[in-house]
Amino acid sequence: MKLEEIIRILQCRVLTPELDLSMDLSTVLASDGMSEILAFHKPGALMITGLTNIQSVRTADVADVRAIIYIRGKLPNDKTIELARQKKLPVLSTALGMFEVCGILYEKGIKGAM
Repeated sequence: MKLEEIIRILQCRVLTPELDLSMDLSTVLASDGMSEILAFHKPGALMITGLTNIQSVRTADVADVRAIIYIRGKLPNDKTIELARQKKLPVLSTALGMFEVCGILYEKGIKGAM
């Protein structure tokens, strides 16, 4: 599924609009535990998390994640967004919770990384 479609379905706010949003995504990693993201990552996945600190972007970079969606309307600080821009990692935010986001994406055919 295209990231642009995910943005529409989850009613995301795009925090890095200058980055490419046309990528295809077929796998999701969903966790607030960055160690779990690293342990179970699948390159090219979409990361769903409520952790908005700079470590989330660093973890996504190491795990070869293609985009991050922050849940429950959470927004990272400017330093975190700037690092995401440098890493060319699209960053989004949705008002939905993790359960809803994962359920919606699963219904649309996106699989978990495990």
